[in-house]
Amino acid sequence: MNYRAIIFDFDGTLADTLDEAFHIYNKMAKEHDLRAVSEDEIPGLRDMKLNQFLSHLGIPKRRVPKLLYQGTKQLKESIGSLPLFEGLEHVLPALRTKIEHVGILTSNSVENVNLFLETHGLENVFTFVSSTSKLTGKAKHLRAIRKTFSLEASEMIYVGDEIRDIVASKKAGIPVAAVGWGFNSPEALKKEQPDHFCDSVEELLMLCPKHLKQA
Repeated sequence: MNYRAIIFDFDGTLADTLDEAFHIYNKMAKEHDLRAVSEDEIPGLRDMKLNQFLSHLGIPKRRVPKLLYQGTKQLKESIGSLPLFEGLEHVLPALRTKIEHVGILTSNSVENVNLFLETHGLENVFTFVSSTSKLTGKAKHLRAIRKTFSLEASEMIYVGDEIRDIVASKKAGIPVAAVGWGFNSPEALKKEQPDHFCDSVEELLMLCPKHLKQA
């Protein structure tokens, strides 16, 4: 492994937003005449691909952009109080000493991400934050990031907690690492055959074993 750039998903990978996301969704469900999610069904949802998830909840794809926009807007109110996954406060700065670019590509908003990073004192760790308003739009953005930083496909890796992150990375032709502490279950993620799987935040350091050469 000789990665020059490591790009992280945000929700469920860096920020522990799952409980708040379902809380916000259930509030919106009442407004939009959609079925709320019960706590008992969350374990089953964690095994689902995106299309299965939407079908299970009866959410038409055409309504997803509006729901995503409204949910992101509501999340801004609480984003500063949500936790970073334990251990990342040490792992992320350490990664920055090992690799040229540490970035974020998310379906959340850049504003929300920046508020979160500032709250946790991590705003100087990341070289860029990029956002896509489409749940399935990450492949295009990953290719754009590769072009921006003049990277070979093998020189960058995406890190995420969802099946759709693995799918997007493979579509973009770049390596992917799945993490076991986010939304999709470890079992569901491993079925998609990511290049790497991390059970703990400390294992992220193994993706970049060498330190940058000092100028």
